Amino acid sequence: MFKNHLNIAWRTIKKDKLFTFIKIGGFAVGIAACLLIALFIRNEVSYDRHYAKKDQIYRVVFQGVLQGEVMKSTHFQLPFADALQSDFPEINKAGKVNTIEIFGAGKRGFRINGEQESTFEENFIIADQEAFDILEIDLELGDASTALTNPKSIVISKSKADKYFPNGNALQQTIFLDNDTSNPYTVTGVMKDVPKNSHLDFDFMLPVEDNYGGWTNQNYFTYVLVNPNTDIQELEQKMSSIVEKYIIPAQIKRGRSEAFLDVLRTAEYKLQPITDIYLKSDLKMQDGLKHGDVKFVWLFAAIAIFVLLLAIINFINLSTAKSANRAKEVGLRKTIGAFRNNLVNQFLTESVIFSIISFVLGVVFAWVLLPTFNEIAAKNMVLPWSDWWFAPLLLISALIVGVLAGLYPAFYLSAFRPASVLKGKLSVGSKSGKLRSGLVVFQFTTSVVLIIGTLIIYRQMDFIVSKELGYDKERVVVLEGTNILGEKMESFKEQLSSLSQVKNVTSTNYLPVDGGSRNGNTFMVEGKDDGGRGIPAQIWKVDYDYIETLGIQLKKGRSFSKDFASDSVNSIVINTKMASDLGLQDPIGKELSNNSQVFTIIGVIEDFHFKSLKEDISALSLVIGKDFGAVSVKLEKGNPTEALASIEKVWNKNIPNQALNYTFLEQEFAQMHNDVRRMGKIFNSFALFAILVACLGLFALSAFMVEQRRKEISIRRVLGAPFKNIYQLLTIDFLKLILISICIAIPVGWYLMNRWLEDFAYRITIGWETFLMAGFIALGIAVLTISYQSVGAALLKPTKGLRTE
Repeated sequence: MFKNHLNIAWRTIKKDKLFTFIKIGGFAVGIAACLLIALFIRNEVSYDRHYAKKDQIYRVVFQGVLQGEVMKSTHFQLPFADALQSDFPEINKAGKVNTIEIFGAGKRGFRINGEQESTFEENFIIADQEAFDILEIDLELGDASTALTNPKSIVISKSKADKYFPNGNALQQTIFLDNDTSNPYTVTGVMKDVPKNSHLDFDFMLPVEDNYGGWTNQNYFTYVLVNPNTDIQELEQKMSSIVEKYIIPAQIKRGRSEAFLDVLRTAEYKLQPITDIYLKSDLKMQDGLKHGDVKFVWLFAAIAIFVLLLAIINFINLSTAKSANRAKEVGLRKTIGAFRNNLVNQFLTESVIFSIISFVLGVVFAWVLLPTFNEIAAKNMVLPWSDWWFAPLLLISALIVGVLAGLYPAFYLSAFRPASVLKGKLSVGSKSGKLRSGLVVFQFTTSVVLIIGTLIIYRQMDFIVSKELGYDKERVVVLEGTNILGEKMESFKEQLSSLSQVKNVTSTNYLPVDGGSRNGNTFMVEGKDDGGRGIPAQIWKVDYDYIETLGIQLKKGRSFSKDFASDSVNSIVINTKMASDLGLQDPIGKELSNNSQVFTIIGVIEDFHFKSLKEDISALSLVIGKDFGAVSVKLEKGNPTEALASIEKVWNKNIPNQALNYTFLEQEFAQMHNDVRRMGKIFNSFALFAILVACLGLFALSAFMVEQRRKEISIRRVLGAPFKNIYQLLTIDFLKLILISICIAIPVGWYLMNRWLEDFAYRITIGWETFLMAGFIALGIAVLTISYQSVGAALLKPTKGLRTE
């Protein structure tokens, strides 16, 4: 019996090649899209799940109320971790990690003792031995119990050890950072490469310097390993005692007011599971780490389901539409004794065969497209061919999808009455039934929603790229790893400034892009009767040329000048937002206290964006200070290639054995929004998949409609019906369905995309023109899809259509 079912299925495939191609092709495209999305989701949810004790590892988060607003932070004082470990027996270990604040972000010179030239490396972190243990760093070489106990030790990754020490002799080698030969580091460990699915991405670990900071400087992430079965909520409540015991006494010594201390007393400490940091954190902009977005995971999961549903709908639509062609087969088989369950099994067998073939092709499509998808998503995913569950899962999925897709057509077709069929009274399928019409509406509603999403994502990205930022990012070359210049920095800047192609030069790593250094502190207005409450603000160390080089506009007062000796000591320039937060109408000349230092405001600059456009502009201040992490060069208009060649000559003159590394500030700004751009590309790609599947179904239905009405069309042509009438006859019903789809899709698309735009502090306004354009695109796609068959039928010679009569 099963062999007979296979033979009939094979004959059906050969008889209706177009419909078979669309059934299988639509299924395969849907399966490929689902498989790619499943790989992406699997990768996203796998972050930080490689830790053996992942259920016991947490990151501490500070939460307090400042000026009526909830403020969160992941940065803590140097002794904070030690206090947690000593005061709370529930905490087995507490460790501290610093990613950028102390040494600054960006690339650093890395040189092996005995080598002449430094290379530039990034991905450095600072950690103590407790953090080393909590993060379960796996050493291939060295002693894990003492790897970071020596203040001049360094642990490097296996890939970097292979790069610099191919003979395997990395241990005890001497390393110089930023060409500082007076401060050598010794390699005390070679660790396995940190998994790519980790929120911390590093190749080098340096030990914490205990002489930096106390209870007033907040520079470290704090990770804790709690004992099994710890009541986390109870522990969080107990941890608030840290404030009264340690932090408030330290602030009293600094002369903080009682009002300021009251703000500290609102502090709470929350424990964030390490498995939530990447995907579920609401501190993505604050901690500067690698993050995903759980909303995109849900969005892509929904798209995967909808694409598969569209493919299944195509199958059901085409199967029921072709019912008239199979009605006689059903009638004859029932007449000669076939039972309904035999017919159901026959049609389900055909459906499962279609499904299996589609799954095979879908896996092939996914395998071919995966490299391109990896490039778009910035991933390194592979199909899990070697995993024991992969092949069985595909087979079971193929069977389930095949049965579900074929269930309705099987029972529908097998229900025909033999007498009605053989008398020719059944003409099911020649018109678009209610179910089929409803499914077409569902398909194109989904497609129009995706088109709306694609347009809005494109407009938002264009808005980000073209928005006025408050500084000039054009023609600014950022020279990286310039710490290596040391005392030559001023001379180097002067030599660059003398070049005819160079307009301005500034040396600092505090730049308004991701990867730039950051340093936050609390400021208060001296002598102001505001209860001594402070505001959080960034304080950046810059040089005298920073404001002019980046084209930042001065609103009040003056910029820094070498003509004023006090500028290098206690002068400060603040942005408009900071002046507003401090409540200063006329800030020039006012004094601000920060830690134990007092600054005098000499200027106010216009607000400029120094973070992602997902965030509002926050308070920022500039002070004169040395930070040699990067040198930014503003070029004159002209050929940048010639300017870069001149800059390289100056570089080689100062450091002849060192290659020059540079980037453009404009590129760095673009990279700051790479995550949104990547997600937009992924969304657009799968939107295209969905629209393609929907169009395949519409194409097949229009082809079938033309086939069913061929004789009617020929008779109308003989009676003189013009091309226009024939074309309208074949398209008007479909276009009505598309219009209904557009009306349903517009409010759905508006709601979903409005929710997506909520993530951006600076966003476009969704106007009616977006929905109008989406509607025209959907109509255009539908008309082109239908017209291929409709135009051909309308131009068909009547004699061909009537030849069989």
